[in-house]
Amino acid sequence: MQFGSEGLSLGRLEQAVDAARECGFAAVSANDHFVFSTPWLDGPTALVSVIERTGDMTLATTVSLAVLRGPVPLAKTLAALDILSEGRLIAALGPGSSKRDYDALGISFDERWKRFDEAITVLRALLEGDVRPEHALYYRVPSDVELTPAPHQGRGIPLWIGSWGSKVGLRRVARAADGWLASAYNTTPDRFAEARERLARELVERGELVASEVAPRIGLH
Repeated sequence: MQFGSEGLSLGRLEQAVDAARECGFAAVSANDHFVFSTPWLDGPTALVSVIERTGDMTLATTVSLAVLRGPVPLAKTLAALDILSEGRLIAALGPGSSKRDYDALGISFDERWKRFDEAITVLRALLEGDVRPEHALYYRVPSDVELTPAPHQGRGIPLWIGSWGSKVGLRRVARAADGWLASAYNTTPDRFAEARERLARELVERGELVASEVAPRIGLH
C-alpha cells in the first residue's frame, strides 16, 4: 500500500521485511486487491520479490482472492511461492469484501460465497494431488492435469480462511480450513475471545481436535 507521497518500490519492501526480521516477527504477509482506493502491488508478486530477505519467517497471503484468481491459477502461484520459500508458506484465503474487485473481473459479487466454497475444494485437491470434484459449477478442473511441480510441503500448503468471526464464517473455517486468519479491523479483544471460543467448540464438535489445540491455528491480521 502507498502512504502519502511515498512511492512503491522494491527498496521499500525490502526495508519493511528487514525491519520485521530484525524485530523477531514470525511472518511477513501481503494483502490482495485488484482495484483499491490507493495504489496496490500484486500480493503474491510482492511476496516472491522479498523471499531471500525473509530468513526463517513464514510467508502468508492475507487474504488471497481465491474466487477472482481462480483455483487453477492460484494453485500454480501458491505452489511456486512454497517451493521458492522452501515450504514456509501459509495460504490465507477469502472471497474478498470489495465489490469493485468483482466488477472489474465481471463476476457476480452475490455469488462470492458459493464460488468460494467450490474454489477451496478445487484448490485443496490440486495442491494435495487429490481427486477433483466431479460436478464443479463455477470452475473448469481437468481431471487429467496434475499440478507440477507440487508444493514443497509434502502434505500440501496449509489453507487458512480469513473471517471477521461470524458464526457462519467460523463454521466454514472449522469445516474447510487448516486455520483461521482473524481480522483486527472489525473486532475488539472481547469479541475476538468469544469468536475463538466459538471456533474451539466447532472444532471439538467436529472431532477435529481438543480445545487446547486451537491456539496454533489462529492468526490475527
